[in-house]
Formats: sequence, structure tokens, C-alpha cells
Amino acid sequence: MASTSCFDAAASHMVLGKPKHLCRRAFRLLAAAFTAAMLSACAQSPVVGNKSSLHSASPQPSPTQVAAITPRRSENVRRRQTAQAQNASDGLASYYRYGSKTASGEKFNAGELTAAHRTLPFGTRVRVTNVATGRSVTVRVNDRGPFVNGRVIDVSHAAAESLGMVQQGVTKVKLDVLQ
Repeated sequence: MASTSCFDAAASHMVLGKPKHLCRRAFRLLAAAFTAAMLSACAQSPVVGNKSSLHSASPQPSPTQVAAITPRRSENVRRRQTAQAQNASDGLASYYRYGSKTASGEKFNAGELTAAHRTLPFGTRVRVTNVATGRSVTVRVNDRGPFVNGRVIDVSHAAAESLGMVQQGVTKVKLDVLQ
């Protein structure tokens, strides 16, 4: 009788003195090792050997092409100011006096002249004018909100008192971004 290996034995279910389950286990281990070797070879293959050669091969745009596609700094500033003016316009204001922390990370203080606005950067100073009375106050944006449709700003309780809106709770205001 010719000698057979574990693989031949797995096919014929005949093993020379060895149980079948040992041959199956050896086959599974071999398959797992082969799969692991293939996966590690794929993971270690370099896509680009030298990144500097990749950059030098790409064509560089001329300065006139860069100027044509890059907006000027003054255009960026003008766009930002226009966006701020659109975001800070007319609408309804409400006030709040309870809270622990603001979105900027500061501790909320209802006695300070602060406000919550959806899009203006933290630290922006905004003049809020009560349209009905003409009273105005300058607040600093340090929080996000209001998250109620139709409202453009939430002011602190101190700012609401300065505007004379505590009794109404919500009032129509005009916003002017100062800085």
C-alpha cells in the first residue's frame, strides 16, 4: 500500500494511523495561514515609493492661473461681511436666564450682556435694537441658538432688561454687526 498524505487522506477518508480530524485541522490551519499571508502582502505593498517624485511629476499651474482661480483677500472679507450682514438682520429676539454652560465653553451668566446666534462667530459684538421702543444694547455672541423658527437671536436676561422686552418675552429687533 502506498503512503498517503493528510490531503490525500482527506479526499479518500483513509489515513495511515492518524485520525481524520487531525488532517482536517491541518488543512484549515494551512488555509488560514495562506489567507493571512495574502492579506499581509496586500497591506504592505507600497502604492508610491517616493512622494516627492509624485509631486514633481504633476504639472504646476502658472501664477496667472493661480490668480485667476484664487479670490482676493478683499473679496473674501467682503463675502464674509455680506454673509454676516445677511445673518444679522431683522427678526424676533427672545431671552434666556437659565443655563450652565454656553456653546463657547464659558459659564453662562444672565447678568452679562451676551447673546446666542446661530452663525456669527463667538466674540462678535452685535448691536440689538428693539424696533418698537428704539432702545439698543451691544451684546457679545458666546452661545448658539435660538433654535426656534423665526427668531434671530437669544439675548441674556440683562440685555433683555436693557431692551425693555422682559414683559413681552419676544420682540422684533434689528441687528447690526459691530466687529
